[in-house]
Amino acid sequence: MNVVKIAWRNVWRNKRRSGVTIAAMTLALLVEVLYSGLVVGYMDGMERDLLDLEIGDVQIHANDYLERPSIYSAIESPNALITQIEAQGFMAAPRQLAGALAAGEESSAGVALRGIVVELEAKVSSIGTAVAEGEWLDPNDPQGVVLGRRLARTLAVKPGDELVLLTQAYDGSMAHDLFSVRGILKGIADGTDRSAVLMTEGSFRQLMEFPEAAHQIIVRRPEGSDLDATAAVLRGIAPELDVKTWKELMPLVASMFESTRGMIVVIFLVVYLAIAILVLNAMLMAVFERVREFGILKAIGFGPFRVFGLIVIEAGIQTAVALVVGLLLALPGMWYLSRYGIDVGTLGGLSVMGLAMPPVWNGIYTLDTIAVPIFLLILIVLIAVLYPALKAALIEPVKAMHHQ
Repeated sequence: MNVVKIAWRNVWRNKRRSGVTIAAMTLALLVEVLYSGLVVGYMDGMERDLLDLEIGDVQIHANDYLERPSIYSAIESPNALITQIEAQGFMAAPRQLAGALAAGEESSAGVALRGIVVELEAKVSSIGTAVAEGEWLDPNDPQGVVLGRRLARTLAVKPGDELVLLTQAYDGSMAHDLFSVRGILKGIADGTDRSAVLMTEGSFRQLMEFPEAAHQIIVRRPEGSDLDATAAVLRGIAPELDVKTWKELMPLVASMFESTRGMIVVIFLVVYLAIAILVLNAMLMAVFERVREFGILKAIGFGPFRVFGLIVIEAGIQTAVALVVGLLLALPGMWYLSRYGIDVGTLGGLSVMGLAMPPVWNGIYTLDTIAVPIFLLILIVLIAVLYPALKAALIEPVKAMHHQ
């Protein structure tokens, strides 16, 4: 006797019960697939913005800079080091950092100056595309600066306004100059939003009387290369300097990314637990309704393993139908969420662990994001059907045929 054919017929003997079970599994799979892609897209978007706009994959500093930031703790001959780094297939750019006092027409605030080489910065960062108002830095406009959005709000300045910077130069003298606001950044991260003043490297050196050195070198790795392996190569190139990955620089954020991805599985299990209870109940009802039938099957030669397999196959058929229908229903949603995403409106730009929340959440749907909810659904259904299948397999034929 063909067990699969018998199982198929048994599934549709009670169309209402099977339909409800399949519909529940379909809905759960549909929700979990769409949700999984959205969460992965959200976290990957935040991580991508963090690396592209802010800190890069790896940062190199003088040994004591991170513990005691000082304008005097600098990397000498950064251009020679960058040449070595690029020879290994990485991309790198120097930054000069200092503190200052900035003043608009009506207010002032402490700021963090960041001098950059515009051409090199474009290789390691996309911050040049993150200007919400005005324009990005131009080497031909040495007095132009770009501000973080909250800093611009604090100083009540907009593109075209003047900005006075006052600080202590590298040689100990008082440094001050008048600059023009070229642009204002969109929300990136708390530090940048609240205090960043970006300027060209030449303007920084002129203002600060700063020598040919850098406080920070940002390194980006080729796509697909290992982060720790990249750091190991850089430590070999510059053993006397402090080389740290972004995860070492921001352990809490890295932990948040990892824990959020792990939380997806927990939510899957919670939702699928309800499905497991439904499957367990439906299959138990099917077993109790067919006690005499199982007794007859065993009497004519069906062994316990074949009866057990029959129940498992019935559950498998319902799961397979739910998988096909659920994935077909999910396709339009996956297309829409990956292409257009969800506009979160006023939530966009809000700070989460110091990072700006993206204004649009796009889903990322890969084999992994789809396979995990499918695998967990199959696993949960398999576990749920074990008890009803064992119950059916252990039925005694004589007692079963006298069952009322």
